[in-house]
This record gives sequence, C-alpha cells and structure tokens, in this order.
Amino acid sequence: MNLLSLIIATPACGALVIGCLSSATLAKKISIAVMGIELLLCCLSIFFFDRNATSFQFQEKYTWIAPLHIDYSVGVDGLSLLFLFMTALLTGLALLTSWHNHSIKPLEISLVLLAESTVMGSLTALDMMLFFSFWQLTAPPIYFLISLSGIGPQRRNAANKYFIYMLFSSIPLFIAIMLLAVHHTTLLLGNTLDTLSFDFQILIDTPLSDSLQNSIFLLFLLGFAFKIPLVPCHTWLPTVAMEAPAHITALILGLPTGIYGLMRFAMPLAPSAAVQYNWVLGILGAITLIYAALIALQQSNLRRLLAYTYISQAGLIIIGIASLTIQGLQGAQFHLINLTLISGSLMLLSGILQQHLGSTERLHLGGLAKTMPYFTGIVVVFILASIGIPGTSGFPAELLLILGALIAHPSLGITALVGCVINTSNMLLFFRNAFLGKVNKSPLTHHFDLHKQQLRWLFVPALLLILIGVFPNSILKLNKITTQNWLSRLLELPNWNEHNASLSQW
Repeated sequence: MNLLSLIIATPACGALVIGCLSSATLAKKISIAVMGIELLLCCLSIFFFDRNATSFQFQEKYTWIAPLHIDYSVGVDGLSLLFLFMTALLTGLALLTSWHNHSIKPLEISLVLLAESTVMGSLTALDMMLFFSFWQLTAPPIYFLISLSGIGPQRRNAANKYFIYMLFSSIPLFIAIMLLAVHHTTLLLGNTLDTLSFDFQILIDTPLSDSLQNSIFLLFLLGFAFKIPLVPCHTWLPTVAMEAPAHITALILGLPTGIYGLMRFAMPLAPSAAVQYNWVLGILGAITLIYAALIALQQSNLRRLLAYTYISQAGLIIIGIASLTIQGLQGAQFHLINLTLISGSLMLLSGILQQHLGSTERLHLGGLAKTMPYFTGIVVVFILASIGIPGTSGFPAELLLILGALIAHPSLGITALVGCVINTSNMLLFFRNAFLGKVNKSPLTHHFDLHKQQLRWLFVPALLLILIGVFPNSILKLNKITTQNWLSRLLELPNWNEHNASLSQW
C-alpha cells in the first residue's frame, strides 16, 4: 500500500503547493484538506496494524544512495505507531486553532507542514542515515518559523539558539552512526564500501564490544539529550516558548523524536551499555524532573510555566525508561502520548489567551473563569489530565510509571512521586491565580471566549484524553508486544544479573 510513504509525502506535497500561493485563506483551506488526508492515513495504519506481530510492519525499502548502501527504508511497530497519529493530530490542531489569526501567511503554513513531514520520516526511518537526514531536516522549518513569525523581540536570537542546539546535537549522533557502520564493515573483514550498512535491522544484530557499546550509547544519549530536553541541555525551550508563536511552540512540544530516538536506537543498538548506564539515565531523569519542577514553581508567565513543566515531565518519562521494567516502559510511552496532547493543547490555549489579552503574565490575569467559561472548562480538562486524576489518561500513565520506578528502586519511585506532587502544585496554583478570584485587568471585564471552531477542535483532544483514561488498554495493547521484545533484548544479556545487582545498590 506504500502507506508510510504516503504519510511522509502528503504534508510535504501540501507544503509545496501552499508555498506557491499568495492567498492565506486558500492556503488554510488546502492545509485542512491535507491534514484530513494525513489523519485518515494514520488511522488506517492503526486499523491494519497487527498488534500480535513482533516485527516491523508496512515496511518499504528502496535504494537511495547506492555506492554507500543507504536506503529509503521505513516501517513501524508498537513503539512508533501511535506517535504518527498524535503528531498528525497536534499539527492539525495547531493550524485549526490559528484559523482566525489573520497574520498567518501561506509560507508559515507551508513550513509547518514541511516540519510535520520530516518528523513523520524520523518516526518511521529504519535506515540510520535516513533517520539522521530527517532529524536534521526538522530544524530549518522550525528555525524560519521562529525567526519570521515570532511574537517576541528576541525571536531571532531564540531561533539561532534553537538551531545551534539542534546542530550540535547532530554531531554525536552522526559519530555514533558512523561508528556502527564502520564496525559492521570491519567485522565482515571488508576493505571497501561493499559491506557498509546503515540498516537498523542489520546493525541491531551486529555484535559490539563493551567499550564500543559504551561509546555509542553515550554519544546517542548526548545527542538526544538536547532534543528531549534534559538538564542542562534544556535552556533553548523556555526561550523559544516566550519568543515563538504559540502554535509553533505547541508543535515543538508535540515532536517526540528525542525520547523516541533514545528508545528506538540508543538502547537496542547498545543493550549492554544501556543496562550498565541505566543509573545515569535514572539520575538525569530525576534531576530534570525535580529541577524543572522547582523552576516552574517560580514562573509568573504561563508560557514559561508550560515549558518548564514539559521539561519536568520529560524527566519523569526518562525515569520510567531507566526502570527497565515492563510497567515503567509502558507507562513512559503512555505518558509521552499524554505529554504530546496535553502540553501542545495547553500551549495552543495560551496563544489564544495572548491573542485576546496581549499577555500571559499572572499579574495581568485573574477571574478568567467569569469572563471565559468555555476556555476555562477546556483548560480544566487538560490540567486534570496533566496531574493524573482518575478518569483521565494521566492516571494510568503515571501509575504505571511510578510503579515501575518503585520496582526498580524505591528511591527512584519516591523521586518520581515527589516530582508529580510539585508539578501538580504548579498547575493548581497558577489556575487559582489566573482563573479564580477577582478580575485584575480591565479588558477582562468584557466577555472574551473561544470561537466555536476553536472550542470544537480543542474538544477533540480533551475527549480523547478522557476516553484513553477510561479505556487505557486501547493504548497498552498496541505496544505491549513491542515493549516486551524491546525489554527482553536488554534483560536476556549474560551479564544482566551483575548489572541488576549494581542497579539495586544506587
């Protein structure tokens, strides 16, 4: 069916068409049609996906750069399948909720679709150089979106900072990929490029020495740390959140390529090192979780609060991955899906607030529940999901994640629990100050609220979070087999018991 190629190519083709237009209205209409087709294709991939299969599905492989044995090779499994749908959904929401923003130009819409296409390629690539190419191609559209359509006075500095960080993250990734390919050639006693391979399914079965695994894992971890982002590689995100348009920041928050790359490539390709250094992952996740949560507690601006909350939640997901338990891993994947929807949607809502009031500072807010009841109702749903209230998707995700961390080590689970409490306090305190109490700003005395179209489209992710919370097995069954196979590759190592003993000590 070439389903994955269609998923990658549809937004790219839409971007080319829209980039040639001069009418913003026509560009918006075409983008909605493109998003509808993209969501339909992603739904078809879920419908035809065999949840009992252990291998990649919908695979396609064509020769791309023959002399270097680089192929266009794509496929999905339970780890990547749902992220395709979530990326398409969030991109569509970003475009739909900005429909009434008359300053949006066709070029901006074109760049958004182009960024989505590169992310879809990153999530489906099974050739390491193909993944690296899509990874790098994600940065230029985001750079131009921030610098050309940013709302802050330092938008160009923010765009430069983002681009430099992403460019630097590519260096260790490229070195790690080349080490894998060259080692494969050396192992086959090849003296030419004839035995060179960048195929993930070949490289994952290529034996590596412990020292080489350590180098490759740490290089991958360094590269993905910027994209996740982990402390101290996180400083670009709060800057971008303040300077970029809200729908662009929401799109950045909804691109899970950093954590996905860590789970897809870094740990399976260097399994012994992943087990040996999973305490490093646990410590990095714990530091990121607590540090970002405490910084968020001091924020007076909603956009910066959401940025630091996202960083903190990313640290929580890393703790789940570091637990190396089936509960922690499924909880981490579940929570990453939640984070994509919740953080992206809340950032879109902050953009609507910025458009109405000209500010998202806590000082200028107050009494929003009185003047914006529909807006407040939607925000309440996302906040309840973010703090893990039963009946929302956040509850099963955080429960699995914390349980997995407790199984790995009690201190790791307690750290995750403390971080969740701090993040809950952050969200509830800001909600109380911004939405309850007296009206602090004169424009708020007038009735501003969501447009009917905005309310209709934002109702979709809100409803989805509730449905997933009530029926969590609909998500867990899709990635169960993949997660079990992923974990068994690490736990069946000969020296697993030794590493497990060292894990228990810290």
